[in-house]
Amino acid sequence: MRRKGNVALGDAMAGLGLVAAIMVMAIAPASADDSANIPPALKCADLTGWKMPGSTATVIKAEMVPEAAPGTVQPAPPAPATVSVALPPNCRADGVIDQRVGVEGKSYAIGFAVALPDRWNGRFLFQGGGGLNGSIRPPLGYQAAGEVPALARGFAVVTTDSGHQGAVFDASFLKDQEAALNFANASVGKVTMAAKAIVAHYYGQPAKRSYFTGCSTGGREGMLASARYPEQFDGIVAGAPAMRTGNSNIGLAWANAAFSQIAPKDPSGKPEPARTFSADERKLITKAILDACDAKDGVKDGLIFDGKACQFDPAVLTCNGDKTDSCLAPPQVDALKKAFAGPKNSRGTQVYPPFPWDSGVAAEGVAIPGILTTGARSPVGPPVWESINVDQLEDRVNASGLERLTNTAYWTNLSSYFGHGGKLLFYHGVSDPWFSAHDTVNYYERMAADSGGMELVREKSSRAFLVPGMGHCSSGATLDRFDLLSAVVNWVEDGKAPDAVVATGPAFPGRTRPLCAYPQHAQYKGQGDPESAASFECK
Repeated sequence: MRRKGNVALGDAMAGLGLVAAIMVMAIAPASADDSANIPPALKCADLTGWKMPGSTATVIKAEMVPEAAPGTVQPAPPAPATVSVALPPNCRADGVIDQRVGVEGKSYAIGFAVALPDRWNGRFLFQGGGGLNGSIRPPLGYQAAGEVPALARGFAVVTTDSGHQGAVFDASFLKDQEAALNFANASVGKVTMAAKAIVAHYYGQPAKRSYFTGCSTGGREGMLASARYPEQFDGIVAGAPAMRTGNSNIGLAWANAAFSQIAPKDPSGKPEPARTFSADERKLITKAILDACDAKDGVKDGLIFDGKACQFDPAVLTCNGDKTDSCLAPPQVDALKKAFAGPKNSRGTQVYPPFPWDSGVAAEGVAIPGILTTGARSPVGPPVWESINVDQLEDRVNASGLERLTNTAYWTNLSSYFGHGGKLLFYHGVSDPWFSAHDTVNYYERMAADSGGMELVREKSSRAFLVPGMGHCSSGATLDRFDLLSAVVNWVEDGKAPDAVVATGPAFPGRTRPLCAYPQHAQYKGQGDPESAASFECK
């Protein structure tokens, strides 16, 4: 049974058939979202100055935000975000927790903002962050929500800077112990408690259900929520979790070094790994991957859904004689093999998993693992590694206190979270150049084994979805619009386990595909419209 303020959960229903799953996803997002229509018990302005009993959490400003029409640009650092649906009028309450002066006389606090809609559906959602956080993004709840963010559905949504202000990859706050601890884990718990208290105070009743959605750092924070705060959330969606950033950085440095060793050099003699492959050579690599793997799912459509059957070997591109536009030089082939295989230490232990061969890994205009494109931001430090000592880097990661605090991959026993009926959904783009989808799959399998076994966990508690062609969290020639928020709500509240969710995307207008729960994949039935999800089954 759940604690006071929440409803007991029944067992999850047996897996839905694909057609039923598609029907679930085709109706209005999260059909249960209309189960409540709760007005505020207070005026918005009355929240200003409110302090959470027994806490330093304080609302410093509360103002009404008018309804926003579709197409409104929201200031969502590091870039604006355009919302495609209307956003309801809501009270935005900005607050702080633990204001203080820290290292070097710098002011610190955990900043947060809660969006409280005029008509509340009784649900609370924590919106995860990104990068190293450092700013309060608009509380919309847009991750993995398809076209309709959580706020537009009636959720109360909170977002936070996790305890410091700064640019998305500014790590200077790590000098301050408390700021580092807040980023690593503590801010999630503190903000959850404060935001829930504000919600209960504003509406005169607590949230009936609590959810978390996030990607990258937000995905790590979602995993953190299930591991450290298992009683606080009913459903969590964790995308491309940055759960082992030290190890993933080694993987990227390894790949970068492999390319830098053969890359053209600038006038100063420094390698330029971004020039390792020309635009035509990138197209050549992409075509070869698709030729080897695209049809494995029953149809050639530019997307590789049966990733397990993909056995691509870059050696097929090796020039037999002189270098031409239709082949790669042997050093280029060797560098590709080495980069995608991932780093091993001197004992032969895989330090970070290989990167999958997928349709987007060499696409023009995106980052190849280990290679930044022009203008791309690096979350991993120096973008050029001319040599690399894996053992030394691994020792450095293992000795890092921050790495131990932020690494959520080691905690695989989620029996308490699953025990009270909590649901956990993962998703990951197979063409993600920063974090290998294999790392998320590895965690999912280990977690399932330690939490009751794969069969039980998959049936009752957790599922993972791989998105072919998708880069980090979104983007690419792919189908990157899908509604896992509805999926987790329907599983938590109606017992409808998501066998599949339907994906769309602007890269393929009119196309729909099912994203099947791992280890299944979408397979064409051999008949029917190949552009329609109804013509595919999960196998």
